Amino acid sequence: MRLLSHLLRRFIEKGRLTVITPDGARHSFGSGGDGPVLVARFADDRLARELFLNPELKAAEAYMDGRLTFEEGGTVYDLLLLFSVNRKGLAAHPVQKGLRKVWRALRGRQQANPLGKAAENVKSHYDHPAEFYRLWLDESMSYSCAYFDFPDQPLEAAQRNKMRHIAAKLKLSPGMHVAEIGSGWGGLAIYLAQTCGVTVSGINVSPDQLAESRRRAEAAGVSDKVQFIEQDYRELTGTYDRVVSIGMMEHVGVNHFDDYFSTLRGLLKPGGFALVHAIGRMSPPGTTAPFIRKYIFPGGYVPALSEVMASTERTALWVSDCEVLRLHYYWTIRAWRHRFMARRPEVVTMMGERFARMWEFYLVAVELGFLNGSNMVFQLLLSANRDDVPVQRDYMLDQERALAHLEPPLPV
Repeated sequence: MRLLSHLLRRFIEKGRLTVITPDGARHSFGSGGDGPVLVARFADDRLARELFLNPELKAAEAYMDGRLTFEEGGTVYDLLLLFSVNRKGLAAHPVQKGLRKVWRALRGRQQANPLGKAAENVKSHYDHPAEFYRLWLDESMSYSCAYFDFPDQPLEAAQRNKMRHIAAKLKLSPGMHVAEIGSGWGGLAIYLAQTCGVTVSGINVSPDQLAESRRRAEAAGVSDKVQFIEQDYRELTGTYDRVVSIGMMEHVGVNHFDDYFSTLRGLLKPGGFALVHAIGRMSPPGTTAPFIRKYIFPGGYVPALSEVMASTERTALWVSDCEVLRLHYYWTIRAWRHRFMARRPEVVTMMGERFARMWEFYLVAVELGFLNGSNMVFQLLLSANRDDVPVQRDYMLDQERALAHLEPPLPV
């Protein structure tokens, strides 16, 4: 406990953490002011050493395995909130600085996503039963940042807002052909076909998502306008009036950014343009947290805008518009977490207790990353030529108003 105590004394400035070790001793860190107060229990003596060496990974694994528990009504949310408000102190510790240097040196290998491997990495996250995701996502099965009119807007309305916002930016006309790179469960493709009268070719490397997307398109009556193809983005051919990619760039990996943007450029018809919606960071380039890298998104990376813009420069793309969504993903994940926790017993029945703890830890960690960390979402409009995208943004609002009148009612 001596080494961990040294770390925690330097780390915790806001709030207070009390640790109960296997011998019953209580060790307290922090003043308790202006932060969460938490009592945690360690099941064995090894845990203190493991947490000192790699707290971000080992805290998650210990919680998943039941070796780290909480007393007096505390939760994993309290633990991660305590970490979130004290993150600068943790990063400043010499051991943690050293770890981050190692992770940074290895990030190219960690984010290697060649053909085949990229599909394996994506399947590890998305090939859980659709019934699991249906428990806590909205009716459209949208698994990306929503767009809120106000923080407590119902998730279904906020996800509809997001689709309308994207469609408006794309300035679609009936009969256009749209390529969607990373089509998820098909919600956006179905919306574009129903509301905008376009045809959509969606690609994905997750067989489970593709099967669910085809079922949903059939149920929505748009299977003649939407096709879903099992294909890596680097294998897509042809040209399209528009290309859209939502929540896909996070899976590309820093070594493959130029491949990704070059692909987008090559898919555009003359005068066409693309929209990329992805998680980013407002801080300098970094690495993927070890828990997320190992258990949630292997091969994934949230880029700094400096890395994104450098790649668009190398691939000769105009960044014709850039919008940064800051708290919208915090509100989205908060809604997901509340819905997940309300259905947690069903998750345990379906997936097991360890999986439920892993997913709970994941949702809390990313929610707080958008509240107290450097994460945000960016939307880019990209074009090969300067004037392919309208030079004033007014058209977006006009398009949104027009689309709102064409949308079917939201499910009650």
